[in-house]
Amino acid sequence: MTVIVEPTERFPYEIRSFPARYAGTGIDPAARKWKEAVDLGFHGDSPTDADIQKTLASEEKDGRILTGAYAASAPDRAWDAGYPVATYASYRKTLNVGAGKLLPAHLISAVTVRPTHRRRGLLRTIITDDLRRAKTDGLAIAALTASEATIYGRFGFGAATHAAAIEVDSGAGFALKGNQPTSTLPAGKPDGTGGSTEAAGIVELAEPLVLKELEPAIFAQVHAGTFGSLGRQDAYRYRVSGYWNYGMPERDKSVRAALYYAPDGSCGGYVSYKVMDRETPSTLQVVDLLATSSPAHLALWRFLGSIDLVQRISRKGAPVADPLQWALADKRRYLVKAVEDHLWLRILDPVAALGGRHYWGDGTVTLAIEDPLHLADGVYRLEAGGGSAVVTQLPDSDPADLRLGAAELGQLYLAGVSVGTLVAAGTVRELRAGAAAAGDAVLGAPLAPHCLTDF
Repeated sequence: MTVIVEPTERFPYEIRSFPARYAGTGIDPAARKWKEAVDLGFHGDSPTDADIQKTLASEEKDGRILTGAYAASAPDRAWDAGYPVATYASYRKTLNVGAGKLLPAHLISAVTVRPTHRRRGLLRTIITDDLRRAKTDGLAIAALTASEATIYGRFGFGAATHAAAIEVDSGAGFALKGNQPTSTLPAGKPDGTGGSTEAAGIVELAEPLVLKELEPAIFAQVHAGTFGSLGRQDAYRYRVSGYWNYGMPERDKSVRAALYYAPDGSCGGYVSYKVMDRETPSTLQVVDLLATSSPAHLALWRFLGSIDLVQRISRKGAPVADPLQWALADKRRYLVKAVEDHLWLRILDPVAALGGRHYWGDGTVTLAIEDPLHLADGVYRLEAGGGSAVVTQLPDSDPADLRLGAAELGQLYLAGVSVGTLVAAGTVRELRAGAAAAGDAVLGAPLAPHCLTDF
């Protein structure tokens, strides 16, 4: 266990970190209490030994580091001082920044602060130290998903992708246009601008547990071809197969699975799902759907729409620009129930982050970035051409085209929102006439980013 921050009179907490690990010889008491504190923060049930064992073994594969803030003492009969009053976890995966480029990213999760210890600077202390160490380690970007939208902007995070919760009427008359879907998905080509035009393959039912082995391989293909995709944690393969999930260490036998086979016999996607027959109308809930091509995507939906005794299909995390609604014979069967922010990004090193991204447009724009944590502030000239960019930090006194905060830079990084929109919103300032259009010419993308990972 590593002590990160020593307690002081003004900050009476010790911040410690340790790796997630389960050696099979018993649960580390510190890990047990850390996990109990996390489940408390997210209103989960108290974890069982089986839950903790499987969680630690899986998170060890991700290289997850667990951090906690510990008070020096606790009142009699209260949770003792071994329970952290704040929790935080971090690990590294990759972010698809276009054209198949995978940029290493620092992921943050399991952030909680006990209600009795709020407004004492715990999260600010932990996250500031963690982001600085990530930058020192050479990471250009950090990422998280936010349970509350107002927390992370002050730390320089901005909502970079959005996702939709959808419902599809799969009752009598459900149909997709045509018999041989050949429209394309962004996942098709490395630059995200097209997809496979193969003829449709077939879909067959499978034992859900096969997804324990298939999910990582299928996801790797989808991740490599999906702009905005973030690498998944090891636990995904267990969740989508029904083998176990956080708070549910036993097998979920309600999970079913079907696989898509391309004409050459290779597996090009899958869907795992549950039928919630106690809901009215009877509803099929998509647990996970991965497709390496447009034909695979449409074939899996055609299969879902053919399942008897189901009148509705629900899916969370659908792309905002979903081809499915345009493939339906009756577009009105597709209902968007909600659209929410999903992936939040925080630029740690503008030169490396902006220089590592793919660019669909050519041009030059100079950004004056203001960063409350002083990790990314400065003036940067971005010169894009031929898909790549050269980024140069200039003297702070040099003129800039646009002035923006670190959070706004995170919002713009994957082109999930336009510069012009943020200028109109008053969060980005245009320092010369036409700068917003110039910024969009450089930073814009021909497709919406989509993240398939919750964490």
